Amino acid sequence: MMLRDYQSRALSDLYAWFEKNPAGHPCLVLPTGSGKSHIVAALCKDALQRWPDTRILMLTHVKELIEQNAEKMRQHWTGAPMGIYSASIGKRQLGEPITFAGIQSVRDKAHLIGHVDLVIIDECHLVNHKDEGGYRQFLADLKAINPALRVIGLTATPYRLGHGLITDKPALFDDMIEPVSIEELVFKGYLATLRSKITKQRLDTSGVHKRGGEFIESELQAAVDTDDNNQKVVREVITLAQDRRAWLFFCTGVKHAQRVCDVLNDHGVPTKCVTGETPKKEREQILADYKAGKLRALTNANVLTTGFDYPDIDLIAMLRPTMSARLYVQMAGRGMRVKSHIDHCLVLDFAGNVARHGPIDAVRPRPPGSGEGPPPMKICPDCDSILAAGVRVCPDCGHRSEEHTSELQSLRHLVCRL
Repeated sequence: MMLRDYQSRALSDLYAWFEKNPAGHPCLVLPTGSGKSHIVAALCKDALQRWPDTRILMLTHVKELIEQNAEKMRQHWTGAPMGIYSASIGKRQLGEPITFAGIQSVRDKAHLIGHVDLVIIDECHLVNHKDEGGYRQFLADLKAINPALRVIGLTATPYRLGHGLITDKPALFDDMIEPVSIEELVFKGYLATLRSKITKQRLDTSGVHKRGGEFIESELQAAVDTDDNNQKVVREVITLAQDRRAWLFFCTGVKHAQRVCDVLNDHGVPTKCVTGETPKKEREQILADYKAGKLRALTNANVLTTGFDYPDIDLIAMLRPTMSARLYVQMAGRGMRVKSHIDHCLVLDFAGNVARHGPIDAVRPRPPGSGEGPPPMKICPDCDSILAAGVRVCPDCGHRSEEHTSELQSLRHLVCRL
């Protein structure tokens, strides 16, 4: 399987970093939808073919990502020497040069894993900034077995709420490698555009307190999950959605997700709710029905942010306000896959997240203690699209900002004088 140009560039940049840095751990930053699992598969294959004695451990936190990464490995290398160690998948395979594992299943089993040369961590923003927690303890145990152990992180969101960038000390990672941007991927047709629209109904969080930098969940649900909010949100979504096929709602909690689901069904929109309490088989059937077009909408609470990829999602409704730039990017990222029927995904920001963090290609994580500050965005007066503050021409309707118009007029005057 051939890699895309930027995927090959990611590997080249990674090798160049290791050549310059005989110690330390890099973080490979790649946008959602860029194909991180293909890069991992190519890296594992190349490493094993160059250095056959290499032992690689691929870690992540959910079974869906373990399965996706393992499947891409098989696609790149038929008969790859690999095993899976995950209680949720029901496999405990050790002894192969490449092991795909869930951190919950191996966190206290470094003695069984044994010698590892390279650990690759998907969704590595979950690794604790401080030298504590499951990932950090497990890596310390592995390093006690092999002091030369190296770690590569993979993430689309290289920051943690309340800590800043993933490389800010005392973090595990020493440097970030960023081989490609969202803009390049959209320009080359590898990702779909997000069109973020300001909504009439806006969820008020003014009375909600924060703990650890994030809204307190119980207070947030009480503020957001009201009959009036839910009815107005659903009616506005139906009005703006028009003929869009696959809607995805991010809600503040289980009860909120279920109530929004009920309102959607009451309005004639076939909808199911997915939460952490949904049984495995029922969840799989719901997702299958959604992808088959039997359901028009899904509501969820803290479930479909990672490990769920359905390219034809063409509307995202954000009903979950968050101070976490990471969570915001994960939610918005569900709509960035290239679609079979439309060139973009509509994002309806009832929660104020785009205004809080910036458009998807211009996210500005706030340093600890910085407060909310001014919004890094503006609203197009013609089409209500939410744009980065520096954008001069709206990509959705072509409206030119007044600043841009005045600059053009000044340029014309200058040319005339010359």
